[in-house]
Amino acid sequence: MSLTLVLNGQSRIFDSLSRDSSLDQLVAELGLQGDRVAVEHNGEIVPRAGWPQTILSEGDKLEVVHFVGGGCGVVD
Repeated sequence: MSLTLVLNGQSRIFDSLSRDSSLDQLVAELGLQGDRVAVEHNGEIVPRAGWPQTILSEGDKLEVVHFVGGGCGVVD
């Protein structure tokens, strides 16, 4: 069974997730590192510790932000 979610404003079908999948399973499916991700689930920010208990449902709206490091080096 698949699960359709609205991810960052785009409807997306996840064939590997079912209706009893959790938020941490979604983050893993997206291939993101959990320590560099913030997730909003249906308008509420979910702390990382709550991801395993946050069960996804058909049509849920998620905003996922992935933080990346970097810079240009020395600034004069």
